[in-house]
This record gives sequence, C-alpha cells and structure tokens, in this order.
Amino acid sequence: MIETTYQTLRSHPFLAGLSDRQLDRLSMWGYTTIFHRDSRLFAEGGRADRFWLVDDGHVRLSTTVPGRGEVVVETLGPGTVIGWSWLFPPYRWQFTGTAEDMVHAVALDGPGVRELCAADPALGYELMRRFTAVIAERLLYTRARLLAAESESVETEPAA
Repeated sequence: MIETTYQTLRSHPFLAGLSDRQLDRLSMWGYTTIFHRDSRLFAEGGRADRFWLVDDGHVRLSTTVPGRGEVVVETLGPGTVIGWSWLFPPYRWQFTGTAEDMVHAVALDGPGVRELCAADPALGYELMRRFTAVIAERLLYTRARLLAAESESVETEPAA
C-alpha cells in the first residue's frame, strides 16, 4: 500500500504529537522522494531549501576537512530528520548528504515551512524546539567523534 505524504508525516517519530491540522498544513509543503545508493541529497555550501524525514534507508553526512578530504560525520537512518540549514540565514548546507543505500523520505520545502511557521506560531515553536534538540544531539555526537579521533591520533604518534 502506498502512503500519502500526510500518512508518512503522521507516522514519523520527529512529528509525533503534532495535531492533525498541523500535519495537514505541513503535508502541503511535502512530497515523497527516493534516492538511490550514492545519490547526493545536498552538497556542503549549496543552497539549503528543504529538509527530509527519512522513512527507510541511510544518509551519510560528511564534511570536507583540509588535508584530510571528505570525513564522515554521522550516518542517519529511518525515523530521523535530515537538514536544518534551511532554518538559518544564509541558508547554506553545512554538510554533504549522500544516500548509503536506497532512501525513502518525505522532503519538505524550507521556505514554505518557514512561511507556515510564521503564520502559525505554535507550530513554529514546536518545530523549532524539535530542530534545536536535533542540532544539540548532532553537536554532541560530533564532539564525541572529534575527541575520539584526537585520542586515536595521539595514540598513533611516535614517542619523542
């Protein structure tokens, strides 16, 4: 059975607890999408104008580190939200997102959702609260990865 965008939004953990009216209004800005393995959802520095609620599959977030090239920051799977750069000017992606395998997701139009949030402050507050939690969680995860990478590099350095 094929789900509508509304049904997919209603069952997604990121949106759990939103009212039917809020989900209905959000669904007007969304569409289902599929990415094949190794397809790029977005590129670091590019225009950020949407976000995705992953229903199935995995997306690798990476960034370019001078002298090291592309470094994987995190891999996200079903039930996650991908993309928060659409929320903050200058609306540029902070990472690159690439499909690890076949990804099924709902894409939501960033400018449309920002407009909806401005017209419905209760929805805007709730989405901002949820995205802020995602950002904080990803920063903590990234910090832990950086600390682990630093300790690995210290352990592999030759003794003086």
